[in-house]
Amino acid sequence: MEKKMYSHRHSCGERRYARHGFGVGGRFAGHQRGGRGGRLGRVFDQGDLRYVLLQLISDKPRHGYELIKAIEEKFAGMYSPSPGIVYPNLNLLEELGYVRSETAAEGTRKLYTITEEGTNYLAANRPAIDAIFARIAEISRAYGGGPAPEIQRAMRNLEAALRIRLGKGPLDATQLSRITEALDRAAGEIERS
Repeated sequence: MEKKMYSHRHSCGERRYARHGFGVGGRFAGHQRGGRGGRLGRVFDQGDLRYVLLQLISDKPRHGYELIKAIEEKFAGMYSPSPGIVYPNLNLLEELGYVRSETAAEGTRKLYTITEEGTNYLAANRPAIDAIFARIAEISRAYGGGPAPEIQRAMRNLEAALRIRLGKGPLDATQLSRITEALDRAAGEIERS
């Protein structure tokens, strides 16, 4: 099933071409802060995530959460797609007939497997898929020296705790002092470790 090609021009003047519903590559879309956890900016061009999901499902049947973790692992912990991005893409892949899902009797988790049509689609788009995974590997190498996933999680937890507490309203002098002391103490312990 051939998808219609569309073209659009980015604000920088660059012209991009994409099949309806699936991107065909392009540069890694930025290294600025942003995205989930504030780690990287936009990671995939339009439709690239669908190629990645389809390839990972082709490698072995997986649940949505396993796909999220597999992508995070490919990015050396520097990027993890949100469920709000992954699950709609899985639904679209299923609607297109590229994957099918089975729900386990004991729960609501769906196991996604690739269909013959999905396998054929991967084969027909191998150059684009290889380019996407090459970009992922490049980013993983470039950022692979970053903090371990456990440290990144702890940093996100600290940031969230501060955001929640500061969002409750102004701090009095005692609260400000306690929070500042706790942060300074943690910073000192980290420096000494």
